[in-house]
Amino acid sequence: MSEPEIHTQQQRENPEPEEGTNPMPWFVILLTAVLFTFGVVYIVRTTMSNAPTWGDSRAVADLQGPAPAAAGSAVDGAAVFTARCAACHQASGQGLPGVFPPLAGSEWVAGEARTFTAIVLHGVRNSMTVSGKTYNGAMPAFKDQLQDAEIAAVLTHVRGAWGNQAGAVSADSVAQVRKDTEGQVEPYDGDAGLAALK
Repeated sequence: MSEPEIHTQQQRENPEPEEGTNPMPWFVILLTAVLFTFGVVYIVRTTMSNAPTWGDSRAVADLQGPAPAAAGSAVDGAAVFTARCAACHQASGQGLPGVFPPLAGSEWVAGEARTFTAIVLHGVRNSMTVSGKTYNGAMPAFKDQLQDAEIAAVLTHVRGAWGNQAGAVSADSVAQVRKDTEGQVEPYDGDAGLAALK
């Protein structure tokens, strides 16, 4: 059997790479061990009762938002919106494309107050259409989180902000919608569920 012929092109090729036999450098092993040990100690020593100054300086009260308004007192709808709604719908009322719908210029905001109230009370899941665009974010129900006066205040704020020119909503009307829709135990199922409200 004759030797295979080695062509010039093959002679120019580099040899196949091989895994080296050098061990991992000792300082990399040491650094990994130190970081791992630090992580374990940090997690073990951290508790929910640590002082807020150790983290981002926010206390539990800061994260819970404003306290519920006392019965009969005036409620600041803008403050309720900032605490409960702005994270999704944004301070500008423009929402987030494809996820959370805008409140500015929304037909749901400017439409029947009872419908908008029911949406805020019971929430919405699955896709819904606003101004011809589809949004897939879920809206939580606020019926157990906010009192009638707070819901009325935030609805009134939204219906009069960002160019919206709809009328105010009273706490009595919120209470009536709450009573009329008390059988709604789950969020409305997107456009299909909201169609019954129109």
